[in-house]
Amino acid sequence: MEKPKPLIGHKIDKTTIINLERGKIPPQAIDLEEVVLGAMMIDKKGVDEVIDILHPEVFYKDAHRYIYEAIFKLFETSEPVDLLTVSSQLKKDGKLEAVGGDFYLIKLTQKVASSAHIEFHARIILQKYIQRSLIKISSEIIEDAYDDGTDVFDLLDEAESKLYDVTQGNLKRSAETAQNLVIQAKKRIEEIANKEGLSGIPSGFDKVDRLTSGWQPSDLIIVAARPGMGKTALTLSMARNIAVNSDIPVAFFSLEMSSVQLITRLISSETGLSSEKLRTGRLEKHEWEQLNVKVKTLEKAPLFIDDTPSLSIFDLRAKARRLASQHGIKMVIIDYLQLMTAGGSQKGGNREQEISTISRNLKALAKELNVPVIALSQLSRAVETRGGSKRPILSDLRESGAIEQDADIVSFIYRPEYYKIEEWDDEERTPTQGQAEFIVAKHRNGGLDNIRLKFIGQLGKFDNLDDFDSPFEFQSKMNAADENPFLTKNLPDADEAFGSSMNDDFNPDDNDVPF
Repeated sequence: MEKPKPLIGHKIDKTTIINLERGKIPPQAIDLEEVVLGAMMIDKKGVDEVIDILHPEVFYKDAHRYIYEAIFKLFETSEPVDLLTVSSQLKKDGKLEAVGGDFYLIKLTQKVASSAHIEFHARIILQKYIQRSLIKISSEIIEDAYDDGTDVFDLLDEAESKLYDVTQGNLKRSAETAQNLVIQAKKRIEEIANKEGLSGIPSGFDKVDRLTSGWQPSDLIIVAARPGMGKTALTLSMARNIAVNSDIPVAFFSLEMSSVQLITRLISSETGLSSEKLRTGRLEKHEWEQLNVKVKTLEKAPLFIDDTPSLSIFDLRAKARRLASQHGIKMVIIDYLQLMTAGGSQKGGNREQEISTISRNLKALAKELNVPVIALSQLSRAVETRGGSKRPILSDLRESGAIEQDADIVSFIYRPEYYKIEEWDDEERTPTQGQAEFIVAKHRNGGLDNIRLKFIGQLGKFDNLDDFDSPFEFQSKMNAADENPFLTKNLPDADEAFGSSMNDDFNPDDNDVPF
């Protein structure tokens, strides 16, 4: 079969030739392209309505692409757009003859009387372009897939990256009217008013939930700390509280630890058995019974753990979308941000640009799925070298200021005990043993606070700090009870009050600490 000759005014690529040989013509809407360009040259309103929808590449015909480029240049320089100015701009660009001269421009303006329905026509042109893009990408994937020298995982990453670029570059949301937004906001407020408890996802930490009203949909929450502070332990405790106590589906993406290691930590937290015992398997008979009984709630929890290493942002978005579709996940946790890769075309950039891309896409994921996304992050070494207080601040965020910019909430974990600081820097000078501070340093929609939590190192667990968790406060209550015996019935047992961590020698460098 003789190969088809190139059509005048069309750019014929390999994909087009293959389709023509098969008797297929690439998706196109030449007549609508003519109508849209004509309307833009006779009515300024037409330019305003479609200039943010279309870009030059969406036009199938080269002549139409050149004309739109001329219109776009005029729009950018705030010049009027009409038959004469477009003709003049094409002359400057040296493309007037390529489009068919002034005669063709006049012909376009004669095809329409107004810019009515121009937005609808523009979106059809965009759809045709997306179809052509998908055909082109598919053809390239097929060709590469037949090449034995192609790494299949690189091919998958490249394919997903190209499809993502098509989505990001073309599917733009339009602005909504204040009337529609007010109705949506009122509906949301009514739902919150009728709902008992929090408006968002409860973390299980009472004071944190009071400050945030729960983790809110579409929010990006950063939990940052130096190694050894317990980032994984805190988010695992949250995931457990959300999935077990509230029966809310949670996705946990771990780039550092294996899924079996994570679930072992959760088992330790749930059963009260130290991770050392679970690691060695040296359990007493009653401990085996305790293990078998208490893990049943964990087995039924809607918790989904993915331990894919070096996960790219494209893979994460694909996996999260799938989990949202199949299991209805309401929260995503990533441990941790610096271990992710941007993937696709971002591989060649510097690390700061890559982290910026990742944080921006995590915020986009939160908005797309309308769920809170918690991402763990490392802090710079500036915390360690700083004299005096080691309490982290926003400038300690590692590698990119974009993290702070994109996040709705930036929080830190601080354990003075790790730095051999035995007392809190407050007026009471209370002991720091077995305690941590959850610092909310940025809160786009609420207040800031430093909230103290209980930290149980050998169980890799965080919990609420009760009235009796401080040895100082407990001793005060005991002294009062000695004077009034009737008060003792309201006091907890010492082991319960202090937590099991008070009965063991705590070593911050021990492997059981959730670093």
